[in-house]
Amino acid sequence: MIQLYIYLFQRMRYMKAYMSKSFGRVTRVACTLALGLLLVACASTPPAQQADLCAVFEQHPDWYDYARASAREWGTPVHIQMAFVRHESSYRSDARPPYKWFLFIPLGRASSAKGYAQAQDPVWGEYQEERGRLFKSRSDMEDALDFIGWYNYKTWRELGIPRTDAYRLYLAYHEGKGGYRRGTWKKKAGLQRTAVRVRDTAHRYASQLAHCEKRFRCDAWYQIWPFCR
Repeated sequence: MIQLYIYLFQRMRYMKAYMSKSFGRVTRVACTLALGLLLVACASTPPAQQADLCAVFEQHPDWYDYARASAREWGTPVHIQMAFVRHESSYRSDARPPYKWFLFIPLGRASSAKGYAQAQDPVWGEYQEERGRLFKSRSDMEDALDFIGWYNYKTWRELGIPRTDAYRLYLAYHEGKGGYRRGTWKKKAGLQRTAVRVRDTAHRYASQLAHCEKRFRCDAWYQIWPFCR
């Protein structure tokens, strides 16, 4: 009888250990699947009408709140921030430079630029050092717009470029503040054309926003007039 009790006790311990291990596997798999679904859910679809800022904010009204918060913090107007994102990534959260190839061999990407703002690793690291690393992501529009505002604020402080000058801000954004000082952009006709397009988009966005901005203010349940005007 005692031997029977010992045998049953050992079997119970074995079953407990097995169930615990199996449950752990199931839990890890479930957590991985949940995280994957969360990331998919959080990924925003690029706007269907990217030439119209009102339509962009109509599709993603939270983007207006993020851009306005960045404008208040750093001084770059909403329409210029959004023009940067339009021409840097076409509003794609997973935007990356294409691979370089030698015949059929991939040689890596042209740069480490990533996300809505196409921020590269070194300057993104500087941003995280100042603004905190926790939960910051280049694939998050709120963080991308804050980054653009932060970078343009530093450009204004160091180079004196007004935060309303989309053309020169973009040149400094693309070349870096040191590159802008050295005039590297002067030998890059393609970059200058892109900067012109950014400036023109910003002007068009400003005109559009003037007619629709009221729709996006005080649109959330926690925003109470007159504090959100």
